[in-house]
Amino acid sequence: MASSPVDGVLSLTVDNLGEAAELEMGALPTETPLGRHETAVAVVPRLLGQLDQRGISATFFIEGLNAEIYPDLLREIAGRGHEIGFHAWRHEQWGELSAAEQAANLERGLAAFGRLDLEISGLRPPGGQLGAGGTGVLREAGLRYCSPAGSGIGLVEGVAVLPFEWRHVDASCVLPPLGPAREQISGSSDPIEPARFVAWLEAEIDKLARDGGYMAIVLHPLMLGWLGEEPLAALLDRVGAAAAEDELWVATCSEVAESVAAHPDRFGNGAMLDTASWT
Repeated sequence: MASSPVDGVLSLTVDNLGEAAELEMGALPTETPLGRHETAVAVVPRLLGQLDQRGISATFFIEGLNAEIYPDLLREIAGRGHEIGFHAWRHEQWGELSAAEQAANLERGLAAFGRLDLEISGLRPPGGQLGAGGTGVLREAGLRYCSPAGSGIGLVEGVAVLPFEWRHVDASCVLPPLGPAREQISGSSDPIEPARFVAWLEAEIDKLARDGGYMAIVLHPLMLGWLGEEPLAALLDRVGAAAAEDELWVATCSEVAESVAAHPDRFGNGAMLDTASWT
């Protein structure tokens, strides 16, 4: 497997699990029993099998609440060689929290994961923004990296910054506020069909292999039904082939962060953050 930090680097990431985001948005009826969410009982277990088949290690950014609701599933994700990152306690919009609220949110979440003996190295902030705490609150909590919206890659105050771009996020194909991302993909702000999105990602992977850099693909379990079996299989096949043929270093975010910390001078001009959000 290619491992030089000057090569193209790709992280396959999966955001959200279970009822957390719906609870935060008030979209779940109060009488709904917890612990039976389709993403946790069917979608993610099926995805784990698909990743196993292709030898892909992914990073799952999961809300801390799930450590209490789905502890066995979290242990299974980690046990299969995938990374678990923090995605706030209950999918709170990270950029809207004060620094003190972020610190408390981190403390609660890391403690919950810690009770499962799961080590958390990084955060992807829901909404894509770091907000008032910046990288400082993450460093104080002992995290080694963050993955906000933006581009590039870099090291800030000892914390690796591994941005994702909205145009590489499945939900950007349909969410109304992310029309500008769709325009980058298709030239139009109209919703994008799954096959078109996967073809775009495949072209982006080809470009990454040719030109180098860093790319994070962001999938959501709730969106995999929209994506469909064949487009998902095509995307995973392309990622698996890139890793198997040493076109790219396909690595978890934690692995990439370790490389950035060891070789900060090899990653160009650093990270540039994006102020756009899906809300």
